Amino acid sequence: MRINMFITVYGCVYLASHHLAYTLTSWSLRQNFKGHVAHVETRPAPRKGVAFDVLIKIDILREPLLNLLKSLRQGSAIASVNLLSEHHSSIKEAWFPKHISELDMCNHLMTKFEPDLDMDHPGFADKEYRARRKEIADIAFTYRYGDPIPRVAYQQEEIDTWGAVFKELERLIPTHACRQYREVWEILKRDCGYTPDQIPQLEDVSKFMKRRTGFTLRPAAGLLTARDFLASLAFRVFQCTQYIRHHSSPHHSPEPDAIHELLGHAPLLAEPAFAQFSQELGLASLGASDHEIEKFATMYWFTVEFGLCRESGDVRAWGAGLLSSFGELAHALSDKPSKKDFDPAITSVQPYQDQDYQDLYFIADTVEDAQEKFRRWTFQTMSRPYEVRYEPHSQSVQTLDSVHKLEDLTSSLTSEIQRLNNAVRKMKF
Repeated sequence: MRINMFITVYGCVYLASHHLAYTLTSWSLRQNFKGHVAHVETRPAPRKGVAFDVLIKIDILREPLLNLLKSLRQGSAIASVNLLSEHHSSIKEAWFPKHISELDMCNHLMTKFEPDLDMDHPGFADKEYRARRKEIADIAFTYRYGDPIPRVAYQQEEIDTWGAVFKELERLIPTHACRQYREVWEILKRDCGYTPDQIPQLEDVSKFMKRRTGFTLRPAAGLLTARDFLASLAFRVFQCTQYIRHHSSPHHSPEPDAIHELLGHAPLLAEPAFAQFSQELGLASLGASDHEIEKFATMYWFTVEFGLCRESGDVRAWGAGLLSSFGELAHALSDKPSKKDFDPAITSVQPYQDQDYQDLYFIADTVEDAQEKFRRWTFQTMSRPYEVRYEPHSQSVQTLDSVHKLEDLTSSLTSEIQRLNNAVRKMKF
C-alpha cells in the first residue's frame, strides 16, 4: 500500500510512512545521510489508494536532506514526499522584501550628515536650505510603489550648483572616467536631457533606465541603511535622493544628493553588465547577517562608490562617489592618496571615513575583474542556508529552500536552455 510523506524542518524534518519510519531509523539514515529521527506521527490517509499519512521529524543538514528527498521519491511504496517547512532556531533571520511593493517599508534613514543634526554639514546654519531640503525629502516619505515620481521645480541656485558640477565633470570625464561610463554619458546627453542648464527629473531618467537595463529609480529621503539600500537593488530599483547639495560645497558631498545619483550612479546603472552585477549584489544581501551586511557595505564603498580600475595603461574611476564630485575625482587620480590592488578579502574589512576625501583607494585590473572578484567573494562568504532568485514577471523574490521549489525552477529553465542550445546549433551552420 502506498503512503504520503510530509517533511518539515525545525533544524529537523518531518517525513512519512511505516516503511519510511523503518528506513529513517535504520543504520542507513545515520550512515548515508548523517541524520536521525526525532519524532514520528502516523494516521490513516483520507484518500483512496493511500494507506497512511506519516509525519516524521528529522535532525539533518541541508545537503544530506536534498539527497534523502531524492532517494525517498524514487521509492515505489511512497505516493508523495513533501517538505513542509524549515526553521533554524539558533539563527535569527532578518526580514527582507519578497515583492517589489514591499520596498515601501525599506526607507530607514541614517541620521548622520542630516543638515538639521550635523553641525559640520554645509547647510546646518542655512535655514532656507534646511527647509527646502525637508520639502523635497518629504516627497520620498509619501511615495508608494506604482506612483509616478513627483517632479521637483528646482530653484535657480540649485540649477547653478548642478551646472557647476556638470561642467567640471564633463571636462574630466574623457581622461578620468572608465570606458563604460564614457559610453553611457554620451547617450544620457543625447536621449535624457543631461545638460548643465537643467536638472533631469527622476521620472524621466527612471523610464530611460527601464528601457536600457530594467532598473528604475525610487525617491529616497536621505542616506538609507545599507540593508534597505542593498535590498532595493535585488528588484532592480535604485533608491535615489532628489535634493541638491549645498551651494557652498559643489566639489564634494559627504552624503547622497541628486547630483551624486544622476551623475555618479545613473550612467553605470544604464549599462547592462553593471546593472546585472548590481542586482546580484542586492540578491546576495537578502537574509544576510548584520556582520555580512557590514562587509557588503564596505565592499560597495570601495568599489561601486570609490572604485578605480586600470584601462589601457591608465588608472580610471568607476565609482559613483568619484564621478559625481570633481574635487575628489581629481584627488583620487593624483599622487596624494594611497592605492592598493583590489582584493575582496582585504577590502571588505578596510576601515574608511565618509566625511572627506578618501586616504586609500583600491584599483581593479578592469571593472569586469572587480565585479567577478566581488561575485566570487560573496558566494564564498555567505552563511545564508538557501539561495534566492528574482522572478521578473511577478517582480518578486523566490526563496529556494526546498527540493520542490528547485524542481519547479529547473522545469521553468529547461525551455530556455533548449532555446539557447538551438541558437548555438543554428549559428554553427
